[in-house]
Amino acid sequence: MKVSKALTIAGSDSGGGAGIQADLKTFQELGVYGMSVLTAVTAQNTTGVQGVYPVSIEGLEAQLASIGSDLTPDAIKTGMLFSGDYIERTAYMITKFGWKNVVVDPVMIAKGGATLLGEEALHAMKTCMLPLAKIVTPNIPEAEALTGITINSSEAREEAARVLFDSGADHVVVKGGHFGNGEFVSDLVFNGIEMIELVEKRIQTKNTHGTGCTFSAALAAELAYGKKVDSAIVHAKKYIQTAIEHGIDVGSGHGPVNHFAYRRIAHEQY
Repeated sequence: MKVSKALTIAGSDSGGGAGIQADLKTFQELGVYGMSVLTAVTAQNTTGVQGVYPVSIEGLEAQLASIGSDLTPDAIKTGMLFSGDYIERTAYMITKFGWKNVVVDPVMIAKGGATLLGEEALHAMKTCMLPLAKIVTPNIPEAEALTGITINSSEAREEAARVLFDSGADHVVVKGGHFGNGEFVSDLVFNGIEMIELVEKRIQTKNTHGTGCTFSAALAAELAYGKKVDSAIVHAKKYIQTAIEHGIDVGSGHGPVNHFAYRRIAHEQY
C-alpha cells in the first residue's frame, strides 16, 4: 500500500508535547507516514526548558542524507533548527534533494520563555529557509523578530505578512494566539494577493504546549496528501482547534494539546 510521507526536522521534547514528538503524533493521527531528523535534544517538561543539547552538525547532515537516499518525503515541516549553521545546512540539504512542500515553523521561544533560536540565526532563517517555504507559520513574537515590525495593530500584522512574503515564502500564516485577548482568535493568511482572516473561538486553557508545532505538522500532513494550500490550512486549523478544545491535563505547567482529539472525539463534526 502506497502511503504519503512527511518529514519533521526539529528538536526533541522530552515532555512529549512539542517538537518531533508532537509532529509524529500529528502525522500518525492524520494518516501519513512520519519520519524525523533531530536537530537537538531538549530537557523539557510542562514547566519549561531545562536544557538544550544540539546534535552535531555532521549528525544532522547524515540524518538528512539517509532520508534523501531512500525515503523521499512528500512534505517537510521544520521546527527548532537551533542555530544559523544548522539552518544553512538544512536548507542546503533540502535544496540538494529537491524536496518540496516545505512548512517552516520558525520556532524561537518556548512556552516557558526559554529562547530556542538565537539572534544570530535570524539572518539565516530569513535568507535560507523562507525562500524554500511553501508556508511559513510564525506567531506574533516570531513575526516581529523576523520582520523588525512591532505588531500592535491589524495594519502592522498585515505589513509583517507582506514582508515575510517578500522574503520568499509562498504563503504566510501569522498566528493570532498572541494577538489581543478577546473572545475570538484570528490567524492572518497572505498568499501575495489577498489577506484572509481565519477566526476561531478563543479557548481559555493553560494546556497549549505544542500548539505551533502541531499546527505546522498538520499542514505538512495535508500537503503530503497532495492537498492545495488553502484546503491544507483550513483542515490544519480544524485539527489544532479540536486539540485545544479537548485538552488533557498532564503536568503542572503548560500542558500539551490533545493530539488524538480530532480523530477520536471530534472528527465527525467535520
